[in-house]
Amino acid sequence: MANIQDHARRTGGLPLGEKPFDALDGLILTQLVYMPMEGLMDDEAARPTVAQAWAFLKEHVDYEALDVFQQKRYRLFESCAGLERYAGWRMRDYVNEIDAQREMQFCACTWELPDGRRYVAFRGTDLTIAGWKEDLNMSFMTVPSQQKAAAYVERAARKAGALMLGGHSKGGNLAVYAGACAAETAQRRIERVYSFDGPGVDESTLHSEGYGRISPRIESYIPQSSVVGMLLHYHPVYTVVKSTALGILQHDAMTWQIEDGAFVTQNGLDMSGKITDEAIHAWLQGMDMERRRLLVDTLYQVVDAAQAELVTDLIDDWRESAARILEAIRELDPKVKRDVRRMIHSLFSSGASEVVRQVLPNLAELAKPLKDAAKE
Repeated sequence: MANIQDHARRTGGLPLGEKPFDALDGLILTQLVYMPMEGLMDDEAARPTVAQAWAFLKEHVDYEALDVFQQKRYRLFESCAGLERYAGWRMRDYVNEIDAQREMQFCACTWELPDGRRYVAFRGTDLTIAGWKEDLNMSFMTVPSQQKAAAYVERAARKAGALMLGGHSKGGNLAVYAGACAAETAQRRIERVYSFDGPGVDESTLHSEGYGRISPRIESYIPQSSVVGMLLHYHPVYTVVKSTALGILQHDAMTWQIEDGAFVTQNGLDMSGKITDEAIHAWLQGMDMERRRLLVDTLYQVVDAAQAELVTDLIDDWRESAARILEAIRELDPKVKRDVRRMIHSLFSSGASEVVRQVLPNLAELAKPLKDAAKE
């Protein structure tokens, strides 16, 4: 069965006049924005085509140095650059900001389509520790990247032409949040908002007037055992897409199945997805915002002790990382340690064995110090 790259190749000769823009095109553009464009997009007036951007990436990006997910996106970019449908689509207003002090990771660009519409694509979480900390912060606060996304859409809405917004992972949350928080005049310009396994929004946003206005235009897609997409308060209407991967690896949109030009769907989540969703929600709902903040800040403090800038650094040297993490746990303030232990223990006693298998299938050794600390 086909994935998004196979689909791109099969429809690559069809212009928008013959095959209108749809969710699959939206997913493709949200994957392309993951690729590093620094250098190509340093000039604010730059408007390279997909083909021109690919020529730059081919020259400046070391394919072998990319992780497996980025290698898939690299190949997707290569495919699109050689296809009539996508090769001439232009990219502009590329922004990529990582600020460890503000715990922010934000990246977006605008794709100009031949029919005059524009698609704002928000990048999901990258491999920076700052990016993952910001994701965790979403459980108790509005994060800087959400504010950046809303401001980006407000600027985009000042230009002529209809808008579409989309993103994968955290990028899906940013698309929904920005669409909901945009001024009503800007919202009128937004035709569609696509979220591809993006976390939900906070409760106040979910019940806001802005969300109510934009809600009918939101299309949410999650895989059958979604973990990331079911976090926080999720959009009440979503489509479940079949993936060939297991557990958290279904978050990789390149594993989502496509047949006859559409996602292969099913009615509802798999049982493992339902168990994970229920366990995480039960756990979060048992904590007020201050306890969530304490847990997130403490976990970040502990992980920061591993002296890693990227998530891959933790995995590549997991023995050293685990040792430093365990030492950091031992040095925590006794009261903080006690409170965090209780919260971690509540996770492991709320059906979290399934959660851990889903979220940390390859990080068992790195997770062990936290589990051991919860038992002390």
